[in-house]
Amino acid sequence: MPEKVAKEKVLVYVVRDERLLVFRHTDHSYEEVGIQVPAGSIRPGETPAAAALREAREETGLSDFKIVRKLGETEYDISPYRFEIQHRHVFHVELTEPTPERWMSHEDHDGERKPTRFECFWIPLEAAHVLQSGQGALLGRLYDRPVNRK
Repeated sequence: MPEKVAKEKVLVYVVRDERLLVFRHTDHSYEEVGIQVPAGSIRPGETPAAAALREAREETGLSDFKIVRKLGETEYDISPYRFEIQHRHVFHVELTEPTPERWMSHEDHDGERKPTRFECFWIPLEAAHVLQSGQGALLGRLYDRPVNRK
């Protein structure tokens, strides 16, 4: 079995009107990649906050994002898809520009490989448990309510 590599990543929860901005890859089925939020790698010399804003712009095609706050950090083992442990910095981000309910976008990857195509859309926050690969792990922190353990 290959050795696992640690990667620094960001996850972006763009929230408006109790809805979460998500996307699906249009070149792959739901069974392969599920529904996702903007996310990606932190580049060398880039802060997690800057990476979060860049990834949101790249994957949605929109530009008017503002960080509300960092919700925390989490780890996710994405094996066997890739043998890596992702250390994820999770951000709550606001989008102030208007959007349709659904729109098409793409990420160019700096010309290194063919563009990735996305369909972006909004889902109710209470339905966000459908996110793939543990991406919804810190959604509860959007509410900042104490946990009532019974």
